Amino acid sequence: MNDTLNVLLLSVLQGVAEFLPVSSSGHLVLGKRLLGLESPGVRLEVALHVGTLFSVTAFYRQRIAELIRGVFTGCKESWRMAVSIAVSAVPAVVFYLIFRKSIDETFESTRFVGAALMFTGAVLCVVRWFDKKDGGAVTMPRAVAVGIAQAIAVLPGVSRSGMTISMARITGIAPEKAAEFSFLMSLPLIVGAALKDLLQASLSSDVTQAGVSFGLLTLGAVVAGVVGYFALTLLVRLLRGHHFWMFGIYCLIAGSLTLIFLR
Repeated sequence: MNDTLNVLLLSVLQGVAEFLPVSSSGHLVLGKRLLGLESPGVRLEVALHVGTLFSVTAFYRQRIAELIRGVFTGCKESWRMAVSIAVSAVPAVVFYLIFRKSIDETFESTRFVGAALMFTGAVLCVVRWFDKKDGGAVTMPRAVAVGIAQAIAVLPGVSRSGMTISMARITGIAPEKAAEFSFLMSLPLIVGAALKDLLQASLSSDVTQAGVSFGLLTLGAVVAGVVGYFALTLLVRLLRGHHFWMFGIYCLIAGSLTLIFLR
């Protein structure tokens, strides 16, 4: 497939599926199988991470600025939120480090992705019964619970945003606060993933990574960032209108079709 088209498809896929609760990693596995998409390569992975990082920071720029300002001025609420974000990242890091080999193997199995998408769909449908509650603020126990949900989402086909927002709603966090916390807590993981890819690139002797030009890398980052921003806008709007569970129907259908037709 043409390099430019490949980068565009991967960038759109990253921008949409990274934020909507449909699993970007799972769709990348399926995209590679159905469309013949190539693995993005380390440098493009970093560029796409930068794009999605831009999406979150642009969308929540006022909240992030407020949080940073509060931390430096000693605001207790800001410190509590910052600690909650840090604590929520721990389960995913520990889970990945312990089961890294097994997790990496799941990226080669479309059947695993299909089952994981159905699991995601079931969770999203169940959250419908919790989504009518107005909810409250983020507390440390809730942050830990949402962090555990995020750890499960390192598996392809399990949506990070789907798991974290669902757990946030189930534990009683208000809809917009649930989305805000879900994506603020993704920032350390996105930065960590980009740094891991950069380290991998620096230690790798694979010269094929040089195949993607700087222009295509920039294009990929911009497209992923712009698409991701609009995906975030759509998600928050649907969550506010209590329509978040509808993504579960899509995941159930996509998962069942994957199990039936992709073996």
